[in-house]
Amino acid sequence: METNYDAIVVGTGISGGWAAKELCEKGLKTLVLERGPMVKHIEDYPTMNDDPWDYKTGDVITNETKRIQGKQSRTGYTTTESSKHFFVNDLEHPYNETKRFDWMRGYHVGGRSLTWGRQSYRLTDYDFEANLKDGISIDWPIRYKDLAPWYDYVEGYIGVSGQNVGLPQFPDGNYLKAMELNCVEKHLQDSIAKKYSDRLLTIGRTAIITEGTKPGLGRVSCQYRSRCRRGCPYGAYFSSNSSTLPAAEKTGNMILRPNSIVSEVIFDKNKKRASGVRVIDKETKGVYIFNAKIIFLCASTVPSTSILMQSKSDAFPNGLGNSSDQLGRNIMDHHLGVGARALTDDFQDKYYFGRRNNGIYIPRFRNIGGKTNQKKFLRGYGYQGGGSRGGWTSKVAEMAYGAQFKQEILKPGSWSIGLGGFGEVLPYEDNRMNLDYNKLDKWGLPTVTFDASIKENELNMRKDMQQQAEEMLENAGFKNVVGYDGDYALGLGIHEMGTARMGRDPKTSVLNKYNQIHEVPNVFLTDGSAMTSASNVNPSLTYMALTARAANHAVKELKKMNL
Repeated sequence: METNYDAIVVGTGISGGWAAKELCEKGLKTLVLERGPMVKHIEDYPTMNDDPWDYKTGDVITNETKRIQGKQSRTGYTTTESSKHFFVNDLEHPYNETKRFDWMRGYHVGGRSLTWGRQSYRLTDYDFEANLKDGISIDWPIRYKDLAPWYDYVEGYIGVSGQNVGLPQFPDGNYLKAMELNCVEKHLQDSIAKKYSDRLLTIGRTAIITEGTKPGLGRVSCQYRSRCRRGCPYGAYFSSNSSTLPAAEKTGNMILRPNSIVSEVIFDKNKKRASGVRVIDKETKGVYIFNAKIIFLCASTVPSTSILMQSKSDAFPNGLGNSSDQLGRNIMDHHLGVGARALTDDFQDKYYFGRRNNGIYIPRFRNIGGKTNQKKFLRGYGYQGGGSRGGWTSKVAEMAYGAQFKQEILKPGSWSIGLGGFGEVLPYEDNRMNLDYNKLDKWGLPTVTFDASIKENELNMRKDMQQQAEEMLENAGFKNVVGYDGDYALGLGIHEMGTARMGRDPKTSVLNKYNQIHEVPNVFLTDGSAMTSASNVNPSLTYMALTARAANHAVKELKKMNL
């Protein structure tokens, strides 16, 4: 068995797939390690063509699923019958909560790139400069200009559909043909344009091909089936399995090793570099050591940080690269579950075709200067949502059967529309994860304990998120406008990030501007753990851009023999 490589990549999700592609295409013999089993594109998507009636209880979260995936079932949608196999068994992979934390995990080749929401937005200098201007936490070591060409590169490769709208807080990008708004969404768009000068409504920007093809395994345009979370046999949405991993495989430079749990990054104190990783075979529990010149940790925020915390030595008694004591701190997410919904009696003669797996988006309009600045909270939020037309009315169930039933069953119900807020969580040093060595998992590794929650700033923001959603729907003339603020805990946004943040000073951060560990420069972290602040937009596009940029830097430094 070969044990020496040019590079090792840990994880095969959004970031890991990109690291594998970039390093392999640049000529490095690369070992890609995944802690879970193999998932082959198309071949291993068992529910990709199922209909709701193919399940005894419908495509819902069953009581049995709640027993074995109880924490992940809190979302209300991740662990339904059609997608539960892409999320781990909570009983086999336990974690601890000082405060409630909803941690969604997919341990298999492709990770959460198979189940992500695909919304793809760029951070801006409103984000990269925010900590410095607000006097919060530490400053990002990069600005928008550093990442802009990498956003272009990633969008062009994966395929992102959307519209350019010319807002500085919502940067334009490299987009495919936008998906269409339906009539009730267009009505709200028109109303917002007439009644507000500080906001607009557009279609979501999503990593789904709407025209032509993109590199990978037969990636073609979306078929509007809305079964994305089961794995897309058309490769229409971006995933590691259909796109970046096949690209890495094509070079002949990738060795993909599933069922390989990385327990530690090994540090060579004489060279002051990492020499490799220690791996536990998931099935046999055998232990192996693999060596490489550079290591990319892309296992997702919590696992990557856990690996570093477990990587203890005389040089780093508190975890590899943790002289700053920032590993595990500043954990963030996006807070959601707040907004408003409404109905309308209009547009009874209108309907739409297909199942568009994308929604509307209202970009941030708070705290971006002048009259937009708020006194009660820092940062901002956007809205995601959409309009649709319901099916059977309540009368149909009472009719039970007969000719009238057959007529009524074909009539669509009323139009409804909803706006769900999506807000920034500030980086708080005491929002953290720790390792519990008294509670080990079945492979003898410590379990994670979460102690984190939203605070006053987010709670004040939520009030505004609900109020503004209600106001926009009311101004548009919708009826039965109902605001809501649901049961939210950190993690529910499925965007955990920030536990090994980037920064300029090794005393206050773990990573430098190229995602290298300050004190161990041949180790890179490019998943959500690197985030210095959360912004208010979905972060996966930023992870991909950071990964491509870091891989480019790593290869250049390797050629200069600096690593």
